[in-house]
Amino acid sequence: MTRPLYHDSTRMTFTGTVTHAHGHEVALDATALYPDAGGQAADMGTLRWPEGEARVTGSRRDRATGLIWHTLDGMLPPVGQAVQGNVDRDRRWRHMQRHSAEHLLAQAFVQVNPVFEVVAVNMNAPECTIDLSGDPGKSHVRAAETLLRETLGRDELTLDTPVVPEAELPRYPLRRESKVRGDTRLVIYRRADGTPFDVSACGGTHVPRASMAAPVVILRTERIKGGVTRVTFMAGEEASAYLGGVYADARRLAQGFSVPVERLPERVEALTAERAALAAQLDALHAAHARTLRDAAPGETLGDVTLRVVTLPDPAGLQAALTDLPAGEVVAAVTGEGRVGIGSAHPDLNAGTLLRAALTASGGKGGGRPELAQGSTPRPDLFARAVRDALTTPV
Repeated sequence: MTRPLYHDSTRMTFTGTVTHAHGHEVALDATALYPDAGGQAADMGTLRWPEGEARVTGSRRDRATGLIWHTLDGMLPPVGQAVQGNVDRDRRWRHMQRHSAEHLLAQAFVQVNPVFEVVAVNMNAPECTIDLSGDPGKSHVRAAETLLRETLGRDELTLDTPVVPEAELPRYPLRRESKVRGDTRLVIYRRADGTPFDVSACGGTHVPRASMAAPVVILRTERIKGGVTRVTFMAGEEASAYLGGVYADARRLAQGFSVPVERLPERVEALTAERAALAAQLDALHAAHARTLRDAAPGETLGDVTLRVVTLPDPAGLQAALTDLPAGEVVAAVTGEGRVGIGSAHPDLNAGTLLRAALTASGGKGGGRPELAQGSTPRPDLFARAVRDALTTPV
C-alpha cells in the first residue's frame, strides 16, 4: 500500500522508496503525486535518484492493493531505491483551483435550490463541468454564480480537512452522502466564525483558502440525456487568463467599430440586422434576375410540353426560376456550381421523376415534389441534354 502525502495539497516535494516496478510504471511506499481520481486529473512531476531521473507522466491508484503507480518517461529506478519526488507546481495549482471551485460552485447551486444535486463532475481541462439534476434555469445559474462571487469576495473561507470516523459523519452537514465507508476525509471550507460553507467527502487536492480559486465563471449550460444539466465553468488563474483574452479581443473589435466595449453587443446587433436586410435584398435581386433570365429563355416544344432551359449565375435564384410558371410549361435550370432543378406546371409531367432521370444520366443526385425538384450534378453541361432526352423518351 502507498501512503498518500498529497492530502497536504501544498506539498510539492517528497521522498519515497520504490516497492514495485512493472513495464513503464513504479509504485512507491509514499508519494505526494495525486493519482487520477474523483474527476481530478493526475499530477505530473519528476523522480530523481543518484543514478538517474525520469519524468512522471501520470499516476493511478490500484484499489485492490492500495498501491499508487506512477508512469515514467525514461529509465526506471530499481526496487528498493530511494527517490526524490517533485510535483509539477503549475499543474497541481491549476488542479487545486479547479477542484475547489467545483465544490464551492456545487454548494452555491444547493443554496439557490437544494434540488440541484451533483450527478457527475469533470475537471480534466480548463473548461470543467458539473452535471446537475433538478433542471436549473438561467436565473438559477446566474444566482449561483452571483452568490459564489460575493462569497469569495467578501468572506474568508479556509480549508479544513479532518479525517472523521464513519459513525461521526451525521454530525457534519455533508452536501451529498459519502460513498466511502470507514474513516472519511472531509473537505470543509469554513467561514471566519467557524461555520462551514461547504462540507464534502473528498480525497482530492484543494487550495488553502477559497479565494485562491477565484474567479469562478460559468461559461455555458446545456441539457444532456436523462434530464441532467451540464454546467461548464472555469476557475482561478485559468479563468482570469481566459477573461483577459476575451476582453482584449472585445476591445480590439470595439475599436474597429469605434464604440466602447460595453456598446459592442449593441453594435453587433445593429450590424447583424443590417446584414439580414442586405441578404434579403440580395435574395430578392437574385430571384428577380433568375425570373428575367427564365422568361427570356426560348421555349422548346417537345410534344405537348414547352421546355425552357436557363443557366443561372448563382444558385440563390434557383427556386425563383422554377416556380410561378405558366400552365403547361417546364423549366430546367442549371448553375455553374452544379446545382440544378426542374419546375413543372404541366399536369402530366412530374418534376421529381424528370429530375431523377436527368441526374441519372449526368451522374448526380436529388429529388423533390411533382411541381418542383432540385439536385446537384458534377456534369451540369450534360444536364440540359439529359432533360431533353428524358422528355422525348417515355419515362
